Amino acid sequence: MGVSLKDTGDDLAELAEINVTPFIDVILVLLIIFMVAAPLSTVDVSVDLPTSNAQPQPRPDQPIFLTVKSDLTLALGDDPVGRDILQATLDGKTASDRTQRIFLRADPSVAYGELISVMNLLRGAGSLKVALVGLEAAP
Repeated sequence: MGVSLKDTGDDLAELAEINVTPFIDVILVLLIIFMVAAPLSTVDVSVDLPTSNAQPQPRPDQPIFLTVKSDLTLALGDDPVGRDILQATLDGKTASDRTQRIFLRADPSVAYGELISVMNLLRGAGSLKVALVGLEAAP
């Protein structure tokens, strides 16, 4: 509520105008606080993931490992294989059984794009059952 100090007589007259400057200052301060606090509240999302009770799958007697080495060469089992003859070599190992699972493992320094290109080679060779191999962490 504002008060006018003009000489209008003995009593002070009230003004019907609202001073909005402090209100705007408060709103701007709150806006800045929310702009700073909002990104900080979404940085870390904690999720309690459920545990799996699935039993590990039995390992086949003769697994077929395709390895991508750090120099991006391929090895089927222990034998080096070229990308151009991968399909023929896989057909020889699996007796042309395209339903047999191929275990793909790669050196940690291999880029993700290279791993995907090898998976595309396997898909082009007709092998749609590809399993990625990794090490289990110690408990």
